[in-house]
Amino acid sequence: MPRFTTSDGLSLYYEDQGAGRPVLCLAGLTRNARDFDFVAPHLGDLRLLRLDYRGRGQSDHDPEFMNYSILREAQDVIELLDHLGLDRVTILGTSRGGLIAMALAAGHGDRLQGVVLNDIGPEVTPNGLERIMDYVGKPPNAPTLDEAAQALKAVSEAQFPGVPLTRWRAQAGAMFEEQPGGGLALRYDPKLRDALIGQAGVGEAPDLWLLFDALKEVPLAVIRGANSDLLSAETVERMAERHPGLICATVPDRGHVPFLDEPEALKAIRDLLEVSQ
Repeated sequence: MPRFTTSDGLSLYYEDQGAGRPVLCLAGLTRNARDFDFVAPHLGDLRLLRLDYRGRGQSDHDPEFMNYSILREAQDVIELLDHLGLDRVTILGTSRGGLIAMALAAGHGDRLQGVVLNDIGPEVTPNGLERIMDYVGKPPNAPTLDEAAQALKAVSEAQFPGVPLTRWRAQAGAMFEEQPGGGLALRYDPKLRDALIGQAGVGEAPDLWLLFDALKEVPLAVIRGANSDLLSAETVERMAERHPGLICATVPDRGHVPFLDEPEALKAIRDLLEVSQ
């Protein structure tokens, strides 16, 4: 089980699979390395790296929950790259992972060969943020993974019409774990919610457009779910205006976030890899 120790003493889990060009997969806010299980079979010619952020998946929880921040997580990425002896990588960043990529562009742009943003940009809609805060840090009500899958399908059907239950069952297994005494637990530190609330109450939120502008010299693609409640089509248009050459893809019948194995998403990833050789 590959792990490395951060500069502040946490043991973080990562995966390193395949050979060829290194692509670092950075998951969503509460997610982990399993976030990329659906796309991984399509990227077999690449060296696919996946990181469980601190407090997520198989990585250590941080006793100082305010360290669950984009800047600290970006520093963890740099420390992983140094641990692996990698000067540059392409980042495939889903939601939170895309925000971390923007932070890396501002502070460590020379380490980025290219970036794919999966349903995230420098503006997020209030409705999307409200939905996220409605579930972060709260254990699922479903007592089993099978029932959690049925609940995921029911709540997601409007944004993800026609996605089969088998996929939601795989998603449930990535998000939750069954407990020996029954019931489900989160695969992340519930104090992540406290971190979000605490950070929202400390000063003004950073201008994400400034971070996005740091990507101007980096080959960039953005993938948006057509039904996304977090990334609007208007924001993508503004992103394209500010980043000439931005590769844009819209995935039909997907909300926040596309699974990345959809044809439109795969084409955007391949197009980005081609232009960022």
